[in-house]
Amino acid sequence: MLKFQSKCCFVWLILGMLLSTTNALSAWGANAESERPNVVLILTDDQGYGDVGFHGNKKIKTPHLDRMAKNGIELTRFYCSPVCAPTRASLMTGRYFYRTGVIHTSRGGAKMHGEEITLAELLKQAGYKTGIFGKWHLGDNYPMRPEDQGFEETLVHKSGGIGQTPDQPNSYFDSRLWKNGKRFQADGYCTDVFFDAAIKFMDQQKQARQPFFVYLPTNAPHTPLEVDRSYWGPYQKMGLNETTARVYGMVENLDENVGKLMAWLKREKLSDDTIVIFLGDNGPQQKRFTAGLRGRKSWTYEGGIRVPFVAQWPGHFQGGTKSDQIAAHIDLLPTLLSLTKTPRPASLALDGIDLSELLSGKKAELPERSLFFQVHRGLTPQQYQNSAVVTQRFKLVGYPGTFGDENLMQQAEPILELYDLSVDPGEANNLIQSKPEQAAALRQKYDAWFSAVQNTRHFTPGTIVIDKEKEDPSVLCRYQDSTYSHGVPQGWMVKINNPGLYRVQINRKAMQNSGKLIVDWQGQKTHEYLNANENTAEFELRAGTGMLDIWFQTGTDRVYTRNNNTVGDVTLKQIK
Repeated sequence: MLKFQSKCCFVWLILGMLLSTTNALSAWGANAESERPNVVLILTDDQGYGDVGFHGNKKIKTPHLDRMAKNGIELTRFYCSPVCAPTRASLMTGRYFYRTGVIHTSRGGAKMHGEEITLAELLKQAGYKTGIFGKWHLGDNYPMRPEDQGFEETLVHKSGGIGQTPDQPNSYFDSRLWKNGKRFQADGYCTDVFFDAAIKFMDQQKQARQPFFVYLPTNAPHTPLEVDRSYWGPYQKMGLNETTARVYGMVENLDENVGKLMAWLKREKLSDDTIVIFLGDNGPQQKRFTAGLRGRKSWTYEGGIRVPFVAQWPGHFQGGTKSDQIAAHIDLLPTLLSLTKTPRPASLALDGIDLSELLSGKKAELPERSLFFQVHRGLTPQQYQNSAVVTQRFKLVGYPGTFGDENLMQQAEPILELYDLSVDPGEANNLIQSKPEQAAALRQKYDAWFSAVQNTRHFTPGTIVIDKEKEDPSVLCRYQDSTYSHGVPQGWMVKINNPGLYRVQINRKAMQNSGKLIVDWQGQKTHEYLNANENTAEFELRAGTGMLDIWFQTGTDRVYTRNNNTVGDVTLKQIK
């Protein structure tokens, strides 16, 4: 009996030691985990530098963003690209977007190569749970979708906005979205839906004791300017036009959601463990208050590329401070890798720099540098067109206001403007004649940059991969993802992994007469006849890479559809 009792005591002693060790390890794990902050990155769409109260806008109501600016650090000279997709590519990769395959925003120009390494992929590999809630705009097909690029939880709309192709018709209210690759019918206003989903995701990770990265790229206040009248009506009563009133109403709703998110972090005691960053993606689309900056969305003047930026991390960032050091979208990836102690692969070439010591107050100035911006329609970027080089003091602008010119006839000597932003932030005094040496130095830097980004991928957009194991079926959107030349769709650049029999369905809409469904693949045209009520046929397709062109034709000549609608969209499904 004594021997048995001794054995029991020994067992209990061992169990007690194991339990004590387990508790100690758990505590150590919790401490180690707390050293790696959560990250919430809020990117708004078409919210310009002047669309916040803390930049002197006396009309707009943004109390939560104003408080964030007061409690956090504001970078007053933070830059993004002049339009949507380029900013998102640079933000996700830390690289100038021309290196990634993104050229502009649609018509084949917003497809980031699947091989690009994203912030989400790096944080996921480091143990973070990753989620995106809102606008992706870097490709809707494999391998370019957010779920292919490191995001484990996804709730997004396709293309460049809700209501754009391929998800037409759609609305900001009760939107048709995509959740983890499946269609999802939302209930409520889109900004509310995205923030609520993000908070739910964060709560799940809190319960699981997992660090999280939440990317909240809202589609507001991008057009269409849909928001409840209770938000925009008061602004109209102030005397603002309806367009501006609607934008401000959308921003006010967004601000409420930021407040809701910040309150949740505080209530859950996560504020001190979470980096929250807020910024816009480019300037305002419509004419309105810009805090004295010239230009707006699509322009490379300050009003088109300078955006609001605030970062908050209590106890780590210099609260209540401002910095006028130039910084940009390309800097966020290296900065967040540093702040989260996430290893950077040795082979990963970045254009951005680490801002962590600037944010923490350890440094007041950054190394002297130049930032480069350019974008215009068409898939072949032209040197100097709609471009800018920004330094801490000077700025060189090339062919301003030419974003929409796909076939710009350039002069032998480019049209360039030079500004001293230290005394002329509104870019009113062109110094190109009085400071030729400064202009020449910036032009030389631009030439070297343009050559470098061109040589990365030779301005080749990402390739859609057709593979039923990865995406089934594949929906090919004509307006968003087809390769356009001189305003005409030429087909989709694809890689077909598996040869076989494919069912091809085309959106005919108004083209209801009988005719031919034609497939042009790898230099071989084949067709099947369709009756007036048919839109589907089957074709044998070989494996390979190339331009896949599919269209419906009723007569002897092909009629091209150019408009931003779903006519000509194709669904491709392998059946054998």
